[in-house]
Amino acid sequence: MRVFLLGTTKFSLRCLEALERCGQDVVGCATTPAVFSISYAPTGVQNVNYVDFEEVGKSRNIPAIGYDREDPLTFQQSVQALRPDILLAAGWYYMVGSKLRAVAPLGAVGLHASELPRYRGGAPLVWQIIRGEPSAGISLFYLEDGVDTGDVIGALNFPIEKHDTIAKAMESMEAGAEALIEKYFPLLEKGMAPRLPQDESLASEFPQRSPEDGEIDWTCSATEIYNFIRAQTRPYPGAFTRVGGKKVTIWDAKIVEEDNSP
Repeated sequence: MRVFLLGTTKFSLRCLEALERCGQDVVGCATTPAVFSISYAPTGVQNVNYVDFEEVGKSRNIPAIGYDREDPLTFQQSVQALRPDILLAAGWYYMVGSKLRAVAPLGAVGLHASELPRYRGGAPLVWQIIRGEPSAGISLFYLEDGVDTGDVIGALNFPIEKHDTIAKAMESMEAGAEALIEKYFPLLEKGMAPRLPQDESLASEFPQRSPEDGEIDWTCSATEIYNFIRAQTRPYPGAFTRVGGKKVTIWDAKIVEEDNSP
């Protein structure tokens, strides 16, 4: 199929490579700046996993189209000119509206770092670690107007060990995404991919996160604080506290059992 890729992260690049491995024709990719504006942070967000897809496009002779949220029509027309069969959103921070989805005969699919319908919304992998989940997931699904509400094509589950940080969980998630692409894109091409409606009775939704949300609440339990720290450590900005008015970032922690012996 002719695939247009929406995404400008290391995860997006791994998905592009998976598309190539399973014989798909990536006809174009999107680009954004490393610092970009979005509805929940109009002053700008630093993409800590940023990849310059303009350079990626040049290295592969693939057209790279800059996305401007203030001028979506120009972006839509440029994508349409490439005649994609399908769009893939992976590591993309914007909603993919109905007009953009309509430029591809097969519409758009996306990858979301949870087993949908659980953990819809922003930063799903971070939230799953904060909440102490023993496992997480990755879902390939059809995009529609709702937030992560479209029919599921396929999903994978992977463990989150108690000592795993966000970096380890991201590696597991990305490997799962590659497996989903390699399994299901050939089926999408043949019109044989599953289409499984989400069970709304199991749905949960979480908000997007910003660096300011990383402040530690010391009234929480030791386990809750430990999970909070490992969920936001590198490559993310880190959990932090304030000591004498100074911001102190905490990158790692461990729980030590208190010795109450006399």
